[in-house]
Amino acid sequence: MTRSIIGLIVWVLLCFAVAAFGAMFSPGSTWYAQLQKPSWNPPGWVFGPVWTMLYTMMGVAAWLVWKPEGFAGARLALTLFLVHLIFNGAWSWLFFGLHRADLAFYEITVLWLLIIVTLLAFWNKNTTAGALLIPYLAWVSFASILNFTIWRLNS
Repeated sequence: MTRSIIGLIVWVLLCFAVAAFGAMFSPGSTWYAQLQKPSWNPPGWVFGPVWTMLYTMMGVAAWLVWKPEGFAGARLALTLFLVHLIFNGAWSWLFFGLHRADLAFYEITVLWLLIIVTLLAFWNKNTTAGALLIPYLAWVSFASILNFTIWRLNS
């Protein structure tokens, strides 16, 4: 395998490792089932396919930024990406693991800001990479509003 293909696999697997961490704190609990949710809350089956697509796009975007010069050539953009991944994984732990919709909302707000900064940094390196993060930003924007609404309905 070439360096490029290995790099693609590594970046995508890194994103799915974060997904696997988040999946350890699933919404399948009694706590989540008993929460009041808005009428526009998506059905549970939507989340898996959406996140699978988004994590794949995130991995490809990181690979596109990494590919020309490696980590050294895109240190700021890729560091922002890695930091944002920590916040991505932490949300599930806060919301589903600790049952803290309030802390999860504050955390997802920081995540949203990190996605914007990462998107811009990626865009400066490779416009396709930046564009690949736009659906992710849109989904996290929706998720932030949903998180806030669930928090307020249940506090």
